Amino acid sequence: MGRIAVIAILVAALLMGAGLWYSQTRGYYHPVELTALEITGPDGAVQSLPVEGIEGIDAESSPIRFRACARVVGPVPTGVPFANPTPLTAPGWFDCFDANAIGEALERGEATAFLSRANVHSGADRVLAVFPDGRVFAWNQLRPAAE
Repeated sequence: MGRIAVIAILVAALLMGAGLWYSQTRGYYHPVELTALEITGPDGAVQSLPVEGIEGIDAESSPIRFRACARVVGPVPTGVPFANPTPLTAPGWFDCFDANAIGEALERGEATAFLSRANVHSGADRVLAVFPDGRVFAWNQLRPAAE
């Protein structure tokens, strides 16, 4: 009798763990159809940033699950610098977005962070990391509580 109870508990735990893993890594995400990203220019106006090869994901369950990867068409833009950019990790299957590599490049000055759009969701801004070769990565980041 005890053996059956232990097996039932283990099976339930495995099923719950699998369900939790799926919901956090795949269940809520969906592809985003984008033709351009946006950047806030030095004058404060939001401008369209033409890109190619864009891949994006988002989820309705959280304002900070948006991620995108693309290449800028034309000259690499300048805009409003974004203080303290912190790229957030993407699900492992969205392999164009490597938050650790982007963060390290930002720290080393190999990429520059710009404000894409302020308050894209309540309390969250969209951030762009732009590399000199035209690669651009976007994510939503929560604003510090003091702002």
